[in-house]
Amino acid sequence: MNTNLLHDVTFYVMYGAVAIALFIIVERGLYFAYVKRQARQLYEQLGPAGTNDAGLSAGQRGRPSLPLTMVEEVLRQKSAGGTSKDLDDVIETQYLSSRAPLARSLWIIETIVTAAPLLGLLGTILGIIDTFKALASAGVSDPGQISAGIGTALYATGLGIAIALFCVIFHNLFQDRLARINDQLKMLLIRAAMGGVDDQSAQRPLQGAQYRTA
Repeated sequence: MNTNLLHDVTFYVMYGAVAIALFIIVERGLYFAYVKRQARQLYEQLGPAGTNDAGLSAGQRGRPSLPLTMVEEVLRQKSAGGTSKDLDDVIETQYLSSRAPLARSLWIIETIVTAAPLLGLLGTILGIIDTFKALASAGVSDPGQISAGIGTALYATGLGIAIALFCVIFHNLFQDRLARINDQLKMLLIRAAMGGVDDQSAQRPLQGAQYRTA
């Protein structure tokens, strides 16, 4: 078994993990910002009295987004004239269906947080084994070579820990933003459902939506 090759492969895997993490961080950051902005604009456009499907501006309807899809389904159900229970079911369905697109790829960052220190430790072990093998075959002629080999091996552990720390910061940040966006989408769905109904009947979909989406 070529431990030197395995040691190098471990480094390449960790560098690849960094590249993947950076891509996901940038992609999720832009996506969360877009969804949050679209949800805020729709919330303001609906207003306290709400609107119907035709009341959305052309500019708003021309930019497909997760909040727009959710609101259109609620407004479509409201225009169909179903019961409050049917409207509650649509709200709950749309709210639950929003979780998968928002949380997409975040599990990869969480996996990197767990795996990076282990890969670093594996690289250190392989590097030390390779150093001892070199010493066994050539003997100890220069103590500096031993220090250099062990230092290179320990670098793998340091790199793995640094990658994990970097990823855990953004993972926690995205979890916080995910919770905030979920709350914002919940409020958007409730406002879309409340528009155009009288005060007495409005309490039923509001209470049902709050209970079901909590």
